[in-house]
Amino acid sequence: MAAGLSTAANLKPYNLLQPQISLPKPNQSLFFHPLKSFHRSTILRLRRPRRTSGFSICVLTEDPKRNLQIKTNEEEEEEEEEEVNPGSVSAGVEEKLARKRSQRFTYLVAAVMSSFGITSMAVFAVYYRFSWQMEGGDFPWSEMLGTFSLSVGAAVAMEFWARWAHRALWHASLWHMHESHHRPREGPFELNDVFAIVNAVPAIALLSYGFFHKGLVPGLCFGAGLGITVFGMAYMFVHDGLVHKRFPVGPIANVPYFRRVAAAHQLHHTDKFNGVPYGLFLGPRELEEVGGVEELEKEISRRIRSGS
Repeated sequence: MAAGLSTAANLKPYNLLQPQISLPKPNQSLFFHPLKSFHRSTILRLRRPRRTSGFSICVLTEDPKRNLQIKTNEEEEEEEEEEVNPGSVSAGVEEKLARKRSQRFTYLVAAVMSSFGITSMAVFAVYYRFSWQMEGGDFPWSEMLGTFSLSVGAAVAMEFWARWAHRALWHASLWHMHESHHRPREGPFELNDVFAIVNAVPAIALLSYGFFHKGLVPGLCFGAGLGITVFGMAYMFVHDGLVHKRFPVGPIANVPYFRRVAAAHQLHHTDKFNGVPYGLFLGPRELEEVGGVEELEKEISRRIRSGS
């Protein structure tokens, strides 16, 4: 925490510093009288009030993370305004926007290729796994039920894992990596993207084990890996695409609940509620628990007005 020191001088209101000039009463003469005028002007000069001043010291504490997050949010708003009015910006801003579009295109290509590749492998893995296991004529009901249950359960559990890791790790011991996500991004990628790769490792391991082995346990492992993969893809589209606009997401932006999710996560970057929400898809619920519904509605209205 950094400490800032500010001073303020408390002066009397401005109108008390002015000479107290009284208008002549109705029954007084309005004709010029030299002695009276001289007497009145002399009194006014002698009756100047003394200036009294007070001195107070205020000690303010500032959170560097808060300043960093607010700055990032303001710069995103400025970029949105610049994209809305491209004809009113200078050549330097045009160059900045062109670089930003190039970065978004690069990330879009990476997101599409990874999504298409992961989706294709997951679909073929599911198809061939069950086709291979049904070659003997027996339908593996237990394995299929376990795979489906673990897929849904792992996807839901990943939201709670991401919330805990975001609060207890990323904003604590791993802040030196996560900090890149709260700073203005330079280039299409950031150091924080490493966390997506880290979460992909156990998913690939579970999918591989479940694909090459038969039985209930491999079926459960395959379902868990599939659920982690589905959550990761959904997180990328909503968090990276919808919230931070690293690539266009199309009609996803018009889904009311996803709009609430995006607004809730934007409040996380303003740090108005000490970082809450730390989760993504259940972010609006976290804000309700800390009394942030009004701020959430304001952020939703702001995003609707700006078309984001």
